[in-house]
Amino acid sequence: MNIEARKRLRDIADARGATGRFTAGKNFPEYEVDEMLRAAVERKLAIIGEAFNQLEAADASVSETFPELRKIVGMRNRIVHGYDSVDEELVWDVVQNRLPLLKKQVEALLAE
Repeated sequence: MNIEARKRLRDIADARGATGRFTAGKNFPEYEVDEMLRAAVERKLAIIGEAFNQLEAADASVSETFPELRKIVGMRNRIVHGYDSVDEELVWDVVQNRLPLLKKQVEALLAE
């Protein structure tokens, strides 16, 4: 893995970690009414999506280990360009159910 790919994976890990800290002990109704929390989580998801986009360019073999890469980049695009139609329930589901799995994948690659 090249240094650029490793940097992007570290960016993904850091942003994922931040979302975990931001949402720890929160539930969806709390998330839904907290504008600052939603903005912070969406910002970190945008970073994750952009880092995956750049990871794909930096090292296609590494990016191939993430079958949902295009969906992740698509969510980033929705947050950034379709900000007025973000599905908050979907965002919450991603944070609660998909990012923990992503953490394991990213950490495994960074440990190599």
